[in-house]
Amino acid sequence: MDSISILEEIQNQNRFVYKKLFDDFYEELVLYANGYLFDKSPSEDIVQEVFIYLWEKSDSIIIQTSLKGYMYAMVRNRCLNFLKSIKITDDVNILELRAAVSEEYNLDAFSDSDKKAIHAQVIEIIEALPSRMQAIVRLRFVSNYRYSEIADELGVSVNTVKTQLKRAKIKIGELIVSIIVFLSTYLSLFYS
Repeated sequence: MDSISILEEIQNQNRFVYKKLFDDFYEELVLYANGYLFDKSPSEDIVQEVFIYLWEKSDSIIIQTSLKGYMYAMVRNRCLNFLKSIKITDDVNILELRAAVSEEYNLDAFSDSDKKAIHAQVIEIIEALPSRMQAIVRLRFVSNYRYSEIADELGVSVNTVKTQLKRAKIKIGELIVSIIVFLSTYLSLFYS
């Protein structure tokens, strides 16, 4: 089923389609929210609120892209609002990058202080990237530009943007894996 069909079924109060949507996306959205909040309980609450909103307000929802994209945007916005409510601001949108890293690597096994150390290392890694690659990474993950917008801004092709992001992801990934392996080894030695 496509996004429009699913939304129409939910508007018609089709509980089966709604439950299937919930089962398909709940865990994925909780992991995404946890990339912003680093706290599973409020992450679960926010995702549940999104699903409740979807059920109750389905008749007034207009989807421009896809239902999945719409739900991710709702979760992101609610996470940012939650952080603002507890007086945490993200002036440079580092949380966007943190969420992207958390989607790629399971950091749940680490304490909050370990996660902060990993985040600090990621920032250092990004700052050590070549200037063009660093600019592309920041435009994509900090400023949330689309590939075409980055290409226009920097006067390069979309393929160059994709290639640079892929290379950056590989570099960041390799270094994050080594940091995570180091922390895991350190923690196992420390706690054994």
